[in-house]
Amino acid sequence: MNGWPVVPGGSGPGPDRPLSRTPSGLFPAGAPMRPTWREPHPISGGGVAVGAVVAVAWLLLFGLLGHDVPSYAWWTTVAGGLAWLAAAVLVRYGDRGVATGVAIVTAGGWSIAAAVVAARWAQTGDWPLW
Repeated sequence: MNGWPVVPGGSGPGPDRPLSRTPSGLFPAGAPMRPTWREPHPISGGGVAVGAVVAVAWLLLFGLLGHDVPSYAWWTTVAGGLAWLAAAVLVRYGDRGVATGVAIVTAGGWSIAAAVVAARWAQTGDWPLW
């Protein structure tokens, strides 16, 4: 004998047919079964930062146009609306990272304006926007 296991009937492993093992599945041997999907335009941290800086400057410039609480709140509302329109265009046709930064900072700017209006309303008891 040459050391190879022999199966009765001559159909088993031998010198010309080595012993084969069934893979356990722990280590995949072939190509993955499902496709891997990749984002065609991934969002980067740099893009989000650029959008945030631009939105801060935009809201600051419009906020400085206001000379009292009502005008500050209205200018911030208008500037935020325009910024969100720009973000919507960027989401569709441009850089979604920049659009994300613009949207996040705009939401924060609107929150600050709402807090200023609420504080004035609480101090005076009169709604400051009309």
